[in-house]
Amino acid sequence: MTTHPAARAPQQDRSRATRARLLAAAVDCLAELGWHGSTVAVVAERAGVSRGAAQHHFPTREDLFTAAVEHVTAERLAAVRAHADALPPAGPARTEAVVDMIVRLYTGPLFRAALQLWVAAATEEPLRERIIGLEGRVGREAHRAAVEFLGADESRPGVRETVQATLDMARGLGLANLLTDDSVRRSGVIRQWASLLESTLRPVGT
Repeated sequence: MTTHPAARAPQQDRSRATRARLLAAAVDCLAELGWHGSTVAVVAERAGVSRGAAQHHFPTREDLFTAAVEHVTAERLAAVRAHADALPPAGPARTEAVVDMIVRLYTGPLFRAALQLWVAAATEEPLRERIIGLEGRVGREAHRAAVEFLGADESRPGVRETVQATLDMARGLGLANLLTDDSVRRSGVIRQWASLLESTLRPVGT
């Protein structure tokens, strides 16, 4: 018996909705409970689906959590891009706004979730290979987004390295924010770094 295409559409919609709930719940669990507290059963319960449904979409725990971090990262970057038109024109104000935007990506629940995977991957071989690949993809996309928002010309000496250093600094600030609210000190660091970055992007007299 062949299922009519019109009948398949609602089923596909439900499947996509289930998958989206699982991905969001996986990130929340990682951020709140860590790797060892985040089992497939815990995620399924939070998402409001059966464990069997979760394993239908993601056969292994590693599948679920790496897909979750990659999916939510893509969503966050897409949301940032959607608001890029609201950034100031090229110049110091835009550079500071972009640095602040990048740092905020690394100081929320998504970074906490990703960090749990990174730490677990250091000692769990099945997870390590997946995280190495994930890190490469996410890192490249974050770098491309930063270059785009900053209007950076990476053919200029030192620009590519300074853009990458911005992302590395944002990670460091994210780590500093894990245990205590570091927002006051962080705001000063962002202003100073943005000034240094602007001088590299658009040196005076060029």
